[in-house]
Amino acid sequence: MKSNPNQPATQLPDGSTDTHLHVFEPAEFPYATPRSYTPGVAAFEDMMALHGALGVQRRVLVQPSVYGTDNRCMLSAVARVGQAHCRAIAVVDLASIDAAGLNALHAGGVRGIRLNLAVRHEADLQRARDQFLLAARAITRPDWCVQVHCSGDLLGVLADALHAFGVPVVLDHFAGLHPSTAHDAHPALQALLHLLASGRVFVKLSADYRASETHEPHEDLAPLARRLIAQHADRLLWGSDWPHTGGANRDPAVIEPFRRVDLPGALTRLRGWCGDAAVFEQILVHNPARLYGFDATPSTPAPLQGAST
Repeated sequence: MKSNPNQPATQLPDGSTDTHLHVFEPAEFPYATPRSYTPGVAAFEDMMALHGALGVQRRVLVQPSVYGTDNRCMLSAVARVGQAHCRAIAVVDLASIDAAGLNALHAGGVRGIRLNLAVRHEADLQRARDQFLLAARAITRPDWCVQVHCSGDLLGVLADALHAFGVPVVLDHFAGLHPSTAHDAHPALQALLHLLASGRVFVKLSADYRASETHEPHEDLAPLARRLIAQHADRLLWGSDWPHTGGANRDPAVIEPFRRVDLPGALTRLRGWCGDAAVFEQILVHNPARLYGFDATPSTPAPLQGAST
C-alpha cells in the first residue's frame, strides 16, 4: 500500500502523535474467523513512510476487529518502532483477562483496551451498559485507559456508568457524533459535553470521513470541532485512522479496498480549527503524551527499525 507523500500545509510540532491507526500483515499474522470484513495489507513500513512524510513522530496503534483478541501483529509493530515512539491499545477478553495478562501487555507497550461496540452496531442500552461496567471492573491500572468506539446514542449510558471507571475513557472518531446530531437539542451532544466536563474523558478528532455527512474537505464538521476545541482543548486527541478501512465492500470473503483520504489536508484542517498554534500543539503533542505516557520532551524521531524499550 502506498502512502501519500505530500506534507500538511503547516509544519507539525515536535512530538506530534497519531493516536489511531492500524497495521495489517495477514501473511505473518492471519485474520480472525469469523470477521466482519477482510482488509488488504497495510504494512509496518508503509506506516513509517506515511508518518515520515507527515512529520508524525509518535503513534498509538489500535487493535482492529479483524484480529479479535490476537494482538501479536500490533505488538510486533510496537517492538519494531520502540516504545519511546509507539504505544498500543489492545482488545482482550474482558471476562477472563487477569493481572498477569494485563502486565504482559503493558510490557509490550499497551496502555489500554478497546471496547468496540460499533463493529457490531450495538444499540441495546442494557448490553452496552454491561460492557461498560465489565471494562471498568477489568481495567484498573492507573496508567491505562479504556477506549470506546460506539455510536453517539450510547453516550448517555456511558455517562451514567462513568463513576465505575478508575481510568480515563477515550472516545473514538468524534465520539460517534455527526453534524446532524451535534446540536444542543440532541441528547448525544449533551451527554458528550457532560462526559468532557467530568475531566475524565478524551475525544479523538479522528477519521473525519466517519463523522462527516459530506465529502472532503468535510466542512460540516467545523462547528462541532471548533466548539470542542474552544471548550475542552485539553481533552482532545488527533488520529489518522490509517489505512482507512470501511470501503464499499463488507463481504469478508472479498478483500475490501481502503478509502482514499487526504491526510495532509486533514491535519491542515485541524490546524485551522485550532486557530492558535499552541492549541494545535496541545492536541498533537501534550495531550497524548500525558495520556499514553510518552516523555514530555520529544526525543529524536524514531528510526524505521528498533528495539522496544
